[in-house]
Amino acid sequence: MEFKDYYQVLGVDKNASADEIKKAYRKLARKYHPDVSKEADAAERMAEINEANTVLSDPEKRAAYDQAGTQPPGGGYYQPPPGWDAGYSWREGDFHGGGEGQYSDFFEQMFGQAAHAGRARRQQRPAAMRGEDLHASIELELRDAYQGTERTITLQSARLSDDGQVVPEQRSLQVKIPKGVREGQLIRLAGQGGPGFGGGANGDVLLEVRFRPDPRWRVEGKDVTQRVRVSPWEAALGGAIQVGTPAGTTVEVTVPAGSGSGRKLRLKGRGIPAAEPGDLYLELEPAIPGAVTDEQRAAWAALAQAYPGFDPRLA
Repeated sequence: MEFKDYYQVLGVDKNASADEIKKAYRKLARKYHPDVSKEADAAERMAEINEANTVLSDPEKRAAYDQAGTQPPGGGYYQPPPGWDAGYSWREGDFHGGGEGQYSDFFEQMFGQAAHAGRARRQQRPAAMRGEDLHASIELELRDAYQGTERTITLQSARLSDDGQVVPEQRSLQVKIPKGVREGQLIRLAGQGGPGFGGGANGDVLLEVRFRPDPRWRVEGKDVTQRVRVSPWEAALGGAIQVGTPAGTTVEVTVPAGSGSGRKLRLKGRGIPAAEPGDLYLELEPAIPGAVTDEQRAAWAALAQAYPGFDPRLA
């Protein structure tokens, strides 16, 4: 009988991972599925693709197939080695490929009566296939993570026409953003992805959350660090100050006396909301006022005289 190179059928390497095999199968199935393909040999190609996937997607059948050898040089008659299937077993329900209910002679010779029984029970059409998941990103303000919000997004996707053809379409979706979302989190919109084939379910849309860059703060997981500018006398003498937070609220915090640039004040539980919320860190940054008027210049001169031995380059 003629040897069937299932790896070649799917266009993958013999060492391909299960995920690579799955992706290759889905790509080819979308091209040759008779519901959408205009190729003259779509049904035949789909049967061949399904057969290859039936074997390579199952670890036990794949191991048995690999043990059975390869195509003889020159494409001659193939005969599996004695005992190639020792230690392997499969049942009727293990065989679910084959497209139009047709398995090749190679497949039937290799896997025996279980393949015949499985073929007899299948409907005479390709199996239903779930639609492709679509990936997109959505940019949010950090405040949205504190309060939750709704956004309207526009997607370039596809649908099945009445005659079964895939046609592009543009859709607008209203998306509810839950409170507590984090950078990199995926929001799943069930059933809003690519169309299914052969009665299969639609895929999903996976929205990846991104926070709009803002020089006022940076985010690490659930924790937020916020820059807070303080006056030299607030940093030196300490005192209470009012600070606006990413949540849109204002809090009063006490700056410890002698606070230098970069000192952090931790506000526990005021980071991004969660069952265990993150923390908000206020990073102090002394701001130096200008000396414009005579009075202001005199004040700075008096300060210099009060610290005759101070050298910030040696501090």
